[in-house]
Amino acid sequence: MRSRLIALALCLVPLTTAADDIGPPLSAEQFDALTLGKTITYSADGAVYGIEEYRPGRRVVWAFSEGNCQEGDWFAMGDQICFDYHMPEVGLQCWTFHQRGDDLVAWFEGDRAGEPLVSLRESPAPLNCPGPEIGV
Repeated sequence: MRSRLIALALCLVPLTTAADDIGPPLSAEQFDALTLGKTITYSADGAVYGIEEYRPGRRVVWAFSEGNCQEGDWFAMGDQICFDYHMPEVGLQCWTFHQRGDDLVAWFEGDRAGEPLVSLRESPAPLNCPGPEIGV
């Protein structure tokens, strides 16, 4: 009888997911305060996804884990932070950013049904962007 009561009690405990244990979307000011002057590595589904350097004036430099660097800007649009890398074929990349403990969690266009990006590590060092134009 006791084991049945314990099993029933466990069934009544709600399960939490990554979407359940985070705060509301960060405002532009909160996002800027958490990212400015940092280079943050993001993961998706446990694998490195890309790295972004956050510069003054809401400027950024982004690189996928194995790609070239792309300069851009960010701005707030509603509760989303939108990145414009000045590539018409890509368009705006808008995300909701949330804080979960010391981590940043971001959902593309705020869609919590999708896989979020999660900050893995941050550094004050700038993003290393070698390129063929400088012979590296």
